[in-house]
Amino acid sequence: MPVSFDYMVTSKRTALFGGTFDPVHVGHTVVAAAAAEHIGAEKVIFIPAKRSPLKDNLPRASDVDRFNMISLAIEDDEKFGVSDCELKRQSPSFTLDSVRRFQAELGGKASIFWLIGADGISELSRWYKIEELIDECSLSVMYRAGFEKPDFEKFLPLWGRRRVEKLRENIIPTPLVDVSSTQVRQRLASGLDVAQMLHPKVLIYIRENNLYGLSTK
Repeated sequence: MPVSFDYMVTSKRTALFGGTFDPVHVGHTVVAAAAAEHIGAEKVIFIPAKRSPLKDNLPRASDVDRFNMISLAIEDDEKFGVSDCELKRQSPSFTLDSVRRFQAELGGKASIFWLIGADGISELSRWYKIEELIDECSLSVMYRAGFEKPDFEKFLPLWGRRRVEKLRENIIPTPLVDVSSTQVRQRLASGLDVAQMLHPKVLIYIRENNLYGLSTK
């Protein structure tokens, strides 16, 4: 299966969910669904990154494999789609570029929400043209049930009251799903069960393609 676009956006509210997805797991799809319901988005587009500008290490799985695994994980939910727009760019890829691409593609017909996890807040000040990103979309921070809401107070001297208030308005509570891609990779490499962490078709794909040290042998 070649890398290609696999989405159709017609809604007034569209959520973009970027990440390495190495591999995509049930936590990703659960929080994406919860975020879509919270903000009233009719579509959530998963956008696998070629390489994060804030990370030195490359993804373990190839661009094609990560795209294919996302496609398998979301194929039964019409609310989800996947785009390879960042995979086609020269590494690294920037969130602002993706937001502007979708804004141009949608012709101003949709409000763009960019979903990020609360654990990424500490790095926000390092994001490429972060002030422009906050201005041009609804940067939506997802935090897990049982944890405190994200605190943006420390960013007031950097971005000002208006931008900080906009971030606060777009905080999204999501279910607590205790799983990460790192955990999945470690368990796969150790031969441990990951059936509850991955979509069944994703696990089959990993086995058939000998990813993360796991094979059909």
